Amino acid sequence: MPGRTDDMARRFERDRTRLRAVAYRILGSLSEADDALQEAWLRADRADTSEVAHPSAWLTTVVARVCLNLLRARDTRREEPLDDGDRGRPAVTGTATAIGTATVADPAEEAQLADEVGIALLIVLDTLGPAERLAFVLHDMFDVPFDDIAAMLDKTPAATCRLASRARRRVRGVPAPDADLPRRRRAVDAYLAVTRGGDFDALVALLHPDVVLHADAAVVPTPEPVAVSGVEPVVRGAMASMARARSTGAVLVDGRVGLAMAENGRLRVVLRFDFAADGRITGIDVVAEPARLNELDITGIR
Repeated sequence: MPGRTDDMARRFERDRTRLRAVAYRILGSLSEADDALQEAWLRADRADTSEVAHPSAWLTTVVARVCLNLLRARDTRREEPLDDGDRGRPAVTGTATAIGTATVADPAEEAQLADEVGIALLIVLDTLGPAERLAFVLHDMFDVPFDDIAAMLDKTPAATCRLASRARRRVRGVPAPDADLPRRRRAVDAYLAVTRGGDFDALVALLHPDVVLHADAAVVPTPEPVAVSGVEPVVRGAMASMARARSTGAVLVDGRVGLAMAENGRLRVVLRFDFAADGRITGIDVVAEPARLNELDITGIR
């Protein structure tokens, strides 16, 4: 019925900001979130909504189901090589300010959204399975009842609650037994801040004179892993990664404070650090090979 379709279209537009926020947090990518919204509208437009009692909740379910399918389709999400040639290139999306209007994702808006949500949170969310991520985002961030989420996942409400609980533990992190973690967290935060700002001298002060950086073959990429010794060569390499630093956040890597970089919501690079007794950084291990990334245990920092 045209009247019902028009009503649903108006509801979709009124709810667009919230629906987009749901999709972005589930997918971690603005372009994918906009594509999901377009697909969700196409499904809603074709559906018989005469029996829909709560349109906003129904639309949230449609968007979430589309996002869940996209998450499940990411079979190669950690097998895609890091390609510097594509970094910063805007992605074409399917939705803009009007239903069905094609546009190009705005990198500045993507960066702003990542900052608002939290880069570290997006990174940890990317390590979750699709069901865990959906359960956590919908329940903890948007107050969707477990009964509704369970229907999307074809699970019981109790099982869905357990999924969200597991995800919550990873996102929030667990108290680390390392008494030096707060000091090391401050050092890593400082490393990230001065790298983003391009402050050469401030970064020199954070590093031990004999610092060594190891990077696997997927980081640059190069045919073989790379090792760089000495403060100035390491700092020059860090300065060359300023663009990546803007998409990087502090996380726990195998229980130790480190940094992780996400690109369009996907985990791409992890930095692990070694420290001297005085707190200066003595070693940096840069990991980008998909197999090595999959072996890392990445959680939030409490």
